[in-house]
Amino acid sequence: MYKPFRTAAVLGAGIMGAQIAAHLANVGLDVLLLDRPSEGKNKNARGEQLFKTALKLKPTPFFTEKIPRRITLGNFDEDLHKLAEVDWIIESVIEDLQIKQELIKQVEKVAREDAIISTNTSGLSLKKIIAGRSDSFRRRFLGTHFFNPPRYMKLLELIPTKDTDPQVLERIKWFGRVHLGKGIIIAKDTPNFVGNRIGNYDLMPGILHGLTKQDYTIEEVDFLTGPLVGRPKSATFRTADLVGLDTVTRILDNVYEAIPEDESREIFRTPPVLRKLVEKGALGVKSSGGFYQKQGNKICVINPTTLEYEPPKPLNLGEEVEKIAKIVDVKERLRALYQEQGRAGSFFRQTIIEMLAYSARRIPEIAENPADIDRCLRWGWNWELGLFEIWDTLGVESVVTDMKTAGITAV
Repeated sequence: MYKPFRTAAVLGAGIMGAQIAAHLANVGLDVLLLDRPSEGKNKNARGEQLFKTALKLKPTPFFTEKIPRRITLGNFDEDLHKLAEVDWIIESVIEDLQIKQELIKQVEKVAREDAIISTNTSGLSLKKIIAGRSDSFRRRFLGTHFFNPPRYMKLLELIPTKDTDPQVLERIKWFGRVHLGKGIIIAKDTPNFVGNRIGNYDLMPGILHGLTKQDYTIEEVDFLTGPLVGRPKSATFRTADLVGLDTVTRILDNVYEAIPEDESREIFRTPPVLRKLVEKGALGVKSSGGFYQKQGNKICVINPTTLEYEPPKPLNLGEEVEKIAKIVDVKERLRALYQEQGRAGSFFRQTIIEMLAYSARRIPEIAENPADIDRCLRWGWNWELGLFEIWDTLGVESVVTDMKTAGITAV
């Protein structure tokens, strides 16, 4: 039995930081939530505004209306010394290596010698984040990657470094499972870890078909990558809008830079259209629009060529896919779609065999076994079936044959 945490601090009050703080408060911790200082008299103004946003989120990150009282707001200028009072410090600022390094350096100066320190980075190198830190600090440091929204998503990736004390890892693992209600995956310190390396790879074929090749419309891609194949209705482009197109771009740039030896590296290269949307401020739900934009009672879709919003186009996928979509059992539905000879089946076959092969090639680089990859996709991305479960469903030998025919290798 490990000692439960009673106090925690979360550094960064953005959408993830505030929700992590909320879930820690949900399970009884007193939480200090710090953010960058604002100009003017009230240096907490930025953090207060971000926290108000968290209070309005749907679904709510809090168990009850009283839970927010357990969270104390502050800023890095005036309140960093208070980190000396907490058991667990979680860094959750912007995905910028230099910013994280500087903040972690400040944390080391004030944290208690027995406090555990972790980062919620979604894919940056932990080794680089703690460069220059003491041996004692390194032993108490690890990655704790929550998935959005932290209260509801089951997955918690724990990423130890080579210096992390095994007892520190076990304590966080126990607390995450018993108190936070998480499914725990121990990931390696590789770019984007497990869930985001595979999950973000999965987004890219749809984005490339819809934006670069334009052989499928954005609406068709989202239909073919959503509930039809046992995945959330946000599918590909709506998921990108929810994450934020600026964040998606940053993730792609980070992973592309970090994987020079990945044989499929080019799929992570940010499409020029995506950069143009970010440049014009079309960031998704946090702005006036992204790939989709609500105009009155109508949801319009970006035209990748003109970058103007247009009414949605009818799907041109054939009657057969409409019948397939009505099949209740997801495994039967996937088998039927894999055999479909129209545009829908062609898209699914091409993208799924590429995805299966890529995931197989990442073992043991990012995960020790297929089960961990599948758990990440189910727990962190809300898939009904993991990739290797899908492979079994479609038939292992049949898929391998199709891979060979397409010139794709899984080793």
